[in-house]
Amino acid sequence: MNQDQIRGKIDEAVGSAKRKVGELTDNPKLKVEGMVQQVKGKVESAWGKAKESVIDALQDTEPQIDTRPLTPVKTSPVDVE
Repeated sequence: MNQDQIRGKIDEAVGSAKRKVGELTDNPKLKVEGMVQQVKGKVESAWGKAKESVIDALQDTEPQIDTRPLTPVKTSPVDVE
């Protein structure tokens, strides 16, 4: 889990709490703030997951390096006059 995912989970939790408090206190502004923060958290979590997937995919691919030894090419002498 990377920092984006952690921040996202925190924003989701705080947003959920704000939304519930807004519902209980009949405060539409707090309710909307909570909903917005929850969505922000979900987006952050998704971004973190996407970044992690790309990093994992890049680590799984190993560079293809030709490790065969080079052999000298024999050429015949050419007569130049």
